[in-house]
Formats: sequence, structure tokens, C-alpha cells
Amino acid sequence: MQIDLHHGMTWVVARAAGFSAEQAKTIAHAAQYVDDATNYGHIEFDNGAAYERVATAHKMLDYKNLDSLKNMKVWVPFHFLPGNGGLPAGENPDGSFIQKLVCKPGSYVAQDMVNECIADKHRPYALHRLGITSHVFIDTWGHQGFAGINHKINEVTDIEDLNGEAEEGWLERITEFFSGVAQDDIPSLGHGQALSHPDKPHQHWRYINGLGEVVERNNINDFLLAADELCKVYQQYLGVPTTGLSQYVKTEISKCFVEFDMDDGEQRHQLWLNAIAEDRFDLGAYQLTYIAKGEGSWKHQALGTTRAKGDEKVYPYSPAFLTSDWKLFHDAAKKHRLTIIDDILPKYGICVS
Repeated sequence: MQIDLHHGMTWVVARAAGFSAEQAKTIAHAAQYVDDATNYGHIEFDNGAAYERVATAHKMLDYKNLDSLKNMKVWVPFHFLPGNGGLPAGENPDGSFIQKLVCKPGSYVAQDMVNECIADKHRPYALHRLGITSHVFIDTWGHQGFAGINHKINEVTDIEDLNGEAEEGWLERITEFFSGVAQDDIPSLGHGQALSHPDKPHQHWRYINGLGEVVERNNINDFLLAADELCKVYQQYLGVPTTGLSQYVKTEISKCFVEFDMDDGEQRHQLWLNAIAEDRFDLGAYQLTYIAKGEGSWKHQALGTTRAKGDEKVYPYSPAFLTSDWKLFHDAAKKHRLTIIDDILPKYGICVS
């Protein structure tokens, strides 16, 4: 999924579940920032203090970064949560180990992730961690059938657009993304070979996976179910009945999936922001914004820098850094990653560290 759903829709679902507009803003911002926090390593301050942050994303289609893309500490805990074949801990899916790593919608692993997040809600970074959890949770629908490693199972061929639009040849389109790369060298990482088909909420499509299986995906149905289940996660977090979305909000979200049918995620995102400002969902009009990098971003507010890449040699230290959204996000990301890799996955016989 892309920014339209990880940010715009997530805010709507959080408000519908009972969070305040400002709480929903923090949750939705953290959910989207998972895709934008691409820097990692230590930063230093002028008073001798230091802080280590983690990367929660890499650029999926940057072939030059393939070695980084193989980093399971990024793709497995933050984007392609292993599904263990949809089975509970202690049971194994048929086939080889790779079947345990394939993402499954709303899996037992995902439920364990949610429970661990809720158990941590007394922390200062609680809403930031809930945003990260939200991103990973709904991606189990968007990324279902794919694994967060470079493996044959992620191979995609014979893509068909079932929305009635002409589909440019798969090989032509994918070689445009991986310019100058031979066909046999195109990486089978995550849904890279499927391009953006798994991310578009209006997409109805079909493909053949690396196992030779024909897979048909209706993103409207899948993503609407993901939104409803995410609402239940939020209601569980708040300790209220887990009834899911109201029929009105569910209907409006579904209409947005259909109406906002352009391929560009940023364009769809702006339409979601407009709908929120116009109170389309009957949750109260709100001017929601999102700045990933530069002036006004979480990083700028925390460190005073507008650099999108790289770091200053030394940052001026302020006590406010300790409670900044940027630091709280990275605190939450480190705890999330540790919990997934060291605590949850081993219960399912999965070791990726």
C-alpha cells in the first residue's frame, strides 16, 4: 500500500475507532513514515550525546541498492511480515521454509504483533508504535503471497489488468524500472516484479507466481477488509467493543478506492486529504498534512535539519529532542523490530536475525 492508505485512510480508520483527531494524526504519520525513514546509524550532538536510529524502508525498485534490500531486518519486520502459512505457532505449512516467510493477511503472527503493541501502550512512544504496527498489519493484505527476501517465490509473470484497461507488457514495464539490467538479473524481492499492482486500491489483477500458480487479486475487497480489521485493532487498543467500521464509513472508504483510480499514490493521497478536510467521513473536518523530509518534517522539528539525505556532522542538542516525534518513532521502531525478530517469529520456528 502507498501513502494514500497508510496516511489518509489510516487517519480515517483511527478516528472512526475512537481516537481524537490529534492522536489519529500521530498514528497515521508514523504509519506512513515507515516508508520514508530510510536513513540509519548514529547521530552526534554538540554536548557529546548520541542517538542511533534505524531504517524502516529502502527503495524497492532501486536495483543499485539490492544488497541493502536483502536486509531482512527491514523487509521482514516492517513490510512483509511472515505468515507461517496462516497457521498458529507450533504448526508448519506444507513445503519448504520459504512458505513460512510468505505474507498472509491477518495471520496469527500479525495478531501476536498487535497484542505486543497493545501491551506496550504505557510507553511514551505508544501511538508511534501503533502507527508502525498499523502499517505492517494492513500490509499483510497488500503484500499477501510475497516474502521479504530475494527468492523465486516472488517471481511474477503474465500480469493481467482485470479492470478493463490495456496492460503494457510486463517485461517492458519492469525493465523500465530496472534500467540496464538483464531479465535474468531482475530481483525477486518482495513484490518488486509485480510493480505497484499490490499497492493500488482500485486494482483488480491476475498473475502467475514463482510456483506456477495463477493468483487473482481484487484490491478493493482486500483493502476494505484490511481497513475494517484495522479498526478492530484500534478498538481493541482503546478497550471498546471491536465492532469494526460503521457501514457509512466503510461505504465511503470503498467509494474512495473506486473514485481515486489514478496510478500516482501522491495524487490519490491529496484526494484523501481533501475528503478529510471536507468531512466526507462524518468524523469532523480536519486539515491533515504530511511532510516526509525537509522543513516542517518530524526530523526537522527534532534536529533542526532540512537535509533529506545524510546527516550534519554534529547537531545542536535540545532537551526537547527526547520527546520529539522523530525520536519516539525510532524508539518505537527499534522495539517493534526487536519484538518481531527476537520474540514473535522464533515461536513460529522462524529465524531471520
